Order: sequence, then structure tokens, then C-alpha cells
Amino acid sequence: MQQSLKGKVAIVTGGSRGIGLAIAQALVADGVHVAVTGRNESHLSQARPQIERAGPGSVEALSADVRSYAEVDRAIAATVARFGGLDILVNNAGVGIFADVADMTPAQWSEIIDTNLTGVFNACHAAIPHLRRRGGGFIINISSLAGKNAFTGAAAYCASKSGLNAFSEALMQEVRYDNIRVSYVMPGSVATGFAGGDQTRGADWKIAPQDVAEVVANLLHHDPRSLPSRVELRPSKPRK
Repeated sequence: MQQSLKGKVAIVTGGSRGIGLAIAQALVADGVHVAVTGRNESHLSQARPQIERAGPGSVEALSADVRSYAEVDRAIAATVARFGGLDILVNNAGVGIFADVADMTPAQWSEIIDTNLTGVFNACHAAIPHLRRRGGGFIINISSLAGKNAFTGAAAYCASKSGLNAFSEALMQEVRYDNIRVSYVMPGSVATGFAGGDQTRGADWKIAPQDVAEVVANLLHHDPRSLPSRVELRPSKPRK
């Protein structure tokens, strides 16, 4: 039996652009009240009307850096205060800095790990008490196929996503009896401006952000008697 999302409350980290924006739009189209977070006020202000136009759900845009527990905690508290609770957490915020280990600075390493891995811990730690108060909910972590397919120049990024996968697996087992379902989505190449890239480059074969958003929506609609805990999503016909 497909679950209705109308009236549910969600927070999407890194929701002002790319995959996060597409996820927020898909949720609002389903009648979900959505708060999105981001570090850039300009991007947030531009994203808000785009999300609002997607459907009937209400929208809040909140400035927060997931690397800071205090900022994440405030954003989640503000979401609960605005909408009356929290049902869905989508951990999408992420950064990619690509360089060989010998050339990467300690600051760059920290930015990747603190955003892609510690940031997810921060959001989950702050959100779980609110999800428990609602009698359950959903946590979806946006990972990457890089978490299982390492490649040169991406040691930090691959490590962060591999760690996120293991974190998600352990968390899923910890909270399943609280009726909190945890899944992680591992997309391959997505046509966004991630890591300063050109979002139009490869758009003819790469995954679209809306494809990832559709997977997230399907997970949320899934009958709670079973849990698709990991989803791998890749281009059907990548470049040869």
C-alpha cells in the first residue's frame, strides 16, 4: 500500500541547488511541508520560489552549515517550530574537492569529511528525537557510487561516501524499531554543477537531478512492511 506524504514535514540539507533542489520540489509536489538548508543566502532566496511553484506544500529556507552542529540543530528546531514536527530528513548536502592525496591540503580534507560525513551525523543526531516524537519517520542519505568504486584524485570524496554508506547501514539497524526507516541512495554521474562543473556537460547521458528525486519519493511512498535500504542509480548508457 503506497504511503501518502500529504501534510508530512521534511528537511532537505543542501536543498538550494542540484539534487537537493529537485528533491525539495518533488516533496512539495506531493504535499509535503519542506525546509531546505544551505550556506549561500543568494542560492536559498533563488531556490525558494522555484520550490514553492512545484506544488501545494509550504516551504522554508534556512541558512545552515551542516559542519556546525549548532547551526543544524537550530535549523531543525526552526523547522519543527514552523510546521509542528518532523517526519523526513534528507541528508543531501555535500562537497567535492578532487585532488591526489599528496596535493590535497588538510583543510580540503576536513571540508569534505566534515560536510559529507560529520554533517550527516549532525543532522541525524539533531533530528532523531523529533522523529521519535512523531512515532517514526524516514532518513534518506544521498551517497554516491564513489563510495564503492574508488578512483584516483578522489580519495577524500570516496572515503567520505564509503563512510556514509557504513554509517547508514549501522543507523538503519539502530532505529528500525523506532519506526524510523533509513535508506541511502548512491547515484553515479549526475548532470549538476557539482564541484564547480558545467551542469550541461554530459546532460545527454548523465542522470538528471529529477531522477534521483524520483527515487527518494518512491522510497518515501514504499509500504513500511519492507525497506529498500540501499539504491544504486547509474546512467543507462554512459560514455564508452
